[in-house]
Amino acid sequence: MTVIKVRVAEVTEEAAGVRSLRLVRHDGKPFDRYEAGAHIDVRGPTGVLRQYSVCSPPEDLSALLIAVKLEPASRGGSAALHTVEPGDTLEIGAPRNLLRLAEEADRHVLVAGGIGITPLLSMAHELHRRDQEFELHYFARKRAEAAFADLLEQWAEVRLHVGVPRTEQPTLLKEAMSRLTSASHVYTCGPDGFMAQVSGVFAPVVGEGQVHVEHFVATEVDTSGDRPLTVELDTGEVFDVPADRSILAVLTEHGIDVFKSCEEGICGSCVSGVLDGVPEHRDQCLSAAEKAAGDRMALCVSRALGDRLKIELY
Repeated sequence: MTVIKVRVAEVTEEAAGVRSLRLVRHDGKPFDRYEAGAHIDVRGPTGVLRQYSVCSPPEDLSALLIAVKLEPASRGGSAALHTVEPGDTLEIGAPRNLLRLAEEADRHVLVAGGIGITPLLSMAHELHRRDQEFELHYFARKRAEAAFADLLEQWAEVRLHVGVPRTEQPTLLKEAMSRLTSASHVYTCGPDGFMAQVSGVFAPVVGEGQVHVEHFVATEVDTSGDRPLTVELDTGEVFDVPADRSILAVLTEHGIDVFKSCEEGICGSCVSGVLDGVPEHRDQCLSAAEKAAGDRMALCVSRALGDRLKIELY
């Protein structure tokens, strides 16, 4: 990845177990422009690489703001970032985006659960700046666990729902459904079960392809039925991929330079073009519409429905 050295300019406790880090470039330059909903790779003090959404306003290029939730079973990612202090140096990658605002939408609905507020906060900043029609529904178990609640409660477009059981959440969202059309778009981030429920509520109204989901945790994939396949690059090079190896792993072993990060189908780093063949999508970074198009795939987890694929590396 492109490595950018940054300094931690400010640390703020945003909620119980959640702290934000304001990052500025070590060389004092502004960051390059990025789209709302972007995320960055962050290498913490222990060397562990993790992805975090950028939640600051996209027009403010003087700093990037990320929020880190301390996970009880942290393997060195979130726990390490909960030890950094102002003045510490970190390494990050350039912002990249998998959760974009649909420019053609007549209305936007953002639905966050817990720490899932982070990518949607940046999108809300941007929509607020554009003065576009949107509303943000933020579900949290307790007020003390709702990150950025003080800021969000100042916005008329925000509905903060505290302590609402999962089974009762669809009822609260029906009011938002009544204002949507087939040209509206919905964006959601949070626990998998939460996002599945949000998709189930809104997809019948706006269409499955217009419900955009941001995943933080990979879903376990059943690989017991995997078969070998052959992968051809647009350069003409051909590689055999055994049933128990990923396309990404085989290409890397043969010295092919493929950008990678999470290697779990979440971050989108290794997404590449498909020139021939039908991919079997197993990732959680491409949208339903992108998967249906079949012209891109995540090399770290996805395979082929046939015996051969021809791909081009981005």
